[in-house]
Parts: sequence; C-alpha cells; structure tokens
Amino acid sequence: MKPPLIVLGGPTAVGKTKLSLSLARAVNGEIISADSMQVYRHMDIGSAKIRPEEMEGIPHHLIDVLEPEEEFHIVKFQEMAKEAIDDILSRERIPILTGGTGFYIQAVTRAVDFAASHSEETYRRSLEEKVQREGPEVLHRMLEEVDAVSAAKIHPNNVKRMIRALEFYHENQRPISQHNEQQHNKPSPYRLAYFVLNDKRERLYQRINRRVDEMLTDGLIEEVAALKERGCTRQMVSMQGLGYKEIFGYLEGDYTLGEAIEILKRDTRHLAKRQITWFKREEEAIWLSKDDYDYDEGRILEAMLAQCKEKGILL
Repeated sequence: MKPPLIVLGGPTAVGKTKLSLSLARAVNGEIISADSMQVYRHMDIGSAKIRPEEMEGIPHHLIDVLEPEEEFHIVKFQEMAKEAIDDILSRERIPILTGGTGFYIQAVTRAVDFAASHSEETYRRSLEEKVQREGPEVLHRMLEEVDAVSAAKIHPNNVKRMIRALEFYHENQRPISQHNEQQHNKPSPYRLAYFVLNDKRERLYQRINRRVDEMLTDGLIEEVAALKERGCTRQMVSMQGLGYKEIFGYLEGDYTLGEAIEILKRDTRHLAKRQITWFKREEEAIWLSKDDYDYDEGRILEAMLAQCKEKGILL
C-alpha cells in the first residue's frame, strides 16, 4: 500500500497555516513547509513564517534550515521534503505538505524527475552572452522554433526560464514541455489527499493588503535592512522573494516607501491569482472554498477528515 500524504495548498494569505495546525492535531500529523522563503533563517516577517510559539507543539519541517546566502531550488526542496516525509512516516505519523508553491508540491506528489536536465556550462554561457548582445527576444525566437508550447507560456523577458527550456532541448533533443507533461501525468507514489483552500477574491485581496500592513508594523523594513547590513544583495535567490525585493528597492532609493508598499501589495495579489490558476490544473485537488462553509473552520476540517477517511488515509 502506498504511504499516506496530505497536501494543503492555496493562495497566499488564505489561512492555510491556521487550518494546517487543526488538521495536524486531528490526524496525528507533522507539517512540511512547501515555501521557497520560509526555509531561510532571519527571514521571518516577509515570509509570513509561523512563530515557534504558534506551532502548538506540532513539529514543522523545512523552516529555518538554510542561511540567506545559500541557494535554494526545486531539486533541493524535493530532496529535503522526501527526507522529511520518510522521517515522519517512520514514526507512524502523517506528513502534511502545506504551502502555496504549486510546483514545489507537484515535485513531491508526482515525484518529478529532474535528472534529465544537467546544465552544460558552455551552452548556458553562450545563451547568456547572446542575450547580452541581442536582447531576450532572440532566445524567445529560438525557443519558438524547438518548443512552441513553452514559448507560448514563458514571458519573453523571463531569461532564466527560457535558458532552462533551451538547455533541456539542447541536452535531450525533446521539448521540456513534453517532459513536464509526462511528469504531470505520472501516478503519485503516495495515497494522496490533496486539498486547496480558497476564498472569494475580494476577501483574499483584503487579507493580502492587511497582511502587508501588518508586516510593516512588525518590522519588515528593519528585517530587510539587517539582511542588507549582513551582506545580502538583491541578486541572491533568498532576496528575490516578495517583501524582500521591494523593500530592498526602497532602501537603495529606487522608489519611495509608499511606492514600495503599493508594488508589494499589487505583486502579492498577482501571485495569489497565479497560484489559484496553478492549483486549478491539479486534477486530484479537492477545493475548499471558505464561503461555502460560512467561514467555519470546524466544518472545513470535518470535510477534510471525511475525505481522508474515504481515501484510506484515516481509519
């Protein structure tokens, strides 16, 4: 029998953290964070990281495990999450993967194989030099010739993703879009209960705006200033997260604090919209719209537990 895994996804600020605690208590579970920023120490406010005193004694994994100077990517996340899942299962507890980064979640639930992309340094450098000479449009044209599906999905200014797609084709002589589709259709190695928490868009956007205001009150500017003082730069992977790059821009004089706050709120709303779009593609996802349950978390939890029993995760 496949090992059990519960997933709780959803857009940022929808209320996943609180619900995950109730769920973990009900199923004797432990929580694994599927978040690209909460993995870093010293980055608490901007990542909306749960505080130790809020964990209610429930073990949390993949939080505060890397320094901001360390690089974190999908392959490293997959490895660390798999280790955490195996550890939790070995103690006869249920792993609960929680977060808004849909690609990270899919890497685990589908055991996505990233081994086919090795990155040939010479070819990558040639592409980077080409961008410097001719601009990103040349990469987009190259991608259209070998992988029209990826070219249609990737913005012409997203150099990093275009290079990855071209590298994959160069190494494997087949489109990365074809590879991704095959990986998406793989059966999960887990007995899966995959939940997506959602809310009405206007309420979600209100929560996002309020959360940003609370982050500023809690000391977001001071947190980013301390990271800058530590030697962190805007080019670091850790500083690419929402909240960090905008405040970095303010501290370096790119825009006023008011402009930084508006950009942060706007981009966080855009992120939430993209997250919802991603989760809609996940066929096994069970959607839990908070308004359908009259915002009663007890009723939402009951519905989740019923589904877990139906899928054989709970007796």
